[in-house]
Amino acid sequence: MRRFGKVPNLGKKYARRPGVYAILTRGDQILLTYQEEPDFEFQLPGGGIDKGENSIQALHREVLEETGWLISKPRFLGVYKRFVYMPEYKMHAEKICKIYHAVPSLKTSNLLEKGHTAHIMHSHLALRLIRGGDLHFLENHLKKI
Repeated sequence: MRRFGKVPNLGKKYARRPGVYAILTRGDQILLTYQEEPDFEFQLPGGGIDKGENSIQALHREVLEETGWLISKPRFLGVYKRFVYMPEYKMHAEKICKIYHAVPSLKTSNLLEKGHTAHIMHSHLALRLIRGGDLHFLENHLKKI
């Protein structure tokens, strides 16, 4: 599995944290989320898979929480991992990031997750704002369409 980001610190214990993230496109527009903490950054909407959820259920929930949008036609693209510190959980995590493509189909509400804002932008701008594994998968996806 490809790794992005920092090399893990061998002196730390990392909890495995599976998650799902979505490349959400409508024409040449991309729907991203901007997260205020722990770092200010644009990223693909998504997050951790909760106990009892499968990947698709978690993808729908996370996108709704972070963007206020319902999605349709999720399609698996690939997976990568990264090692991070998650201050909200006070833990080091080995994040296993499953990436999907989906279509934002209906804006239903304001986002539900504090500290996130949803942004629709041209794909060229999105490519300049995101990084790491998110950028890798977005670049590869855009090359294919």
